[in-house]
Amino acid sequence: MAFTFFQPTRRVTVTQGDLPHWDQEGATYFITWRLADSIPASLWKQWMGERRAWLLRHRIDPARPDWKEQMDALPETARQDFRRFTRSLEHVLDSGHGACVLKQPPLAAIVAETLHFQAGSRYVLGDYVIMPNHVHLIVGGLARQTMLNQVRTWKRWSATQINQALKQRGRLWQDESFDHVVRHEASFQKLRQYIADNPKKAGLKPGEYLHHAWQGPQE
Repeated sequence: MAFTFFQPTRRVTVTQGDLPHWDQEGATYFITWRLADSIPASLWKQWMGERRAWLLRHRIDPARPDWKEQMDALPETARQDFRRFTRSLEHVLDSGHGACVLKQPPLAAIVAETLHFQAGSRYVLGDYVIMPNHVHLIVGGLARQTMLNQVRTWKRWSATQINQALKQRGRLWQDESFDHVVRHEASFQKLRQYIADNPKKAGLKPGEYLHHAWQGPQE
């Protein structure tokens, strides 16, 4: 299996209200999700408020289940501007807030095993890095809603296993994940490099993270 990128000739557009939104089978996504304790509550509240205000200014209601599809339909300049929210969030994550339980190799391995479980049959698993308090991942071969369901499955299964290993109960992952469509090869390679560089950028030592690099269609 190989990655495919956004193809305008295959675009399916559905109009709801004033903004169109779209989905495409077999798309490729860059996804981030984080541990529940990885960002201080006050900072998270401020970040969510600023992001909500930006979306409303662009006539997107973040309470709608299809708001990400509406984001995909915005012009490239707007999408690039919106990604500053993700970049600011990733800067906070790299600061190492919370218990950072994924710094423990056996717990990071649980996440990795979860990601690989159905790779090659249900989806194309690309590069990923499991940081002490968050995960970055490239995955392909899925429509957006299928991808979102898959992320929930990964989080639910890995949370169960990690909580058992830690002999604890309660929420492990933050509910919301962050994703955007990878639209072309250049962006794909840039994101692969971002994933590879993230541990060094965060000042991590070998053994404090788990990095996997996609080797090609044979995976």
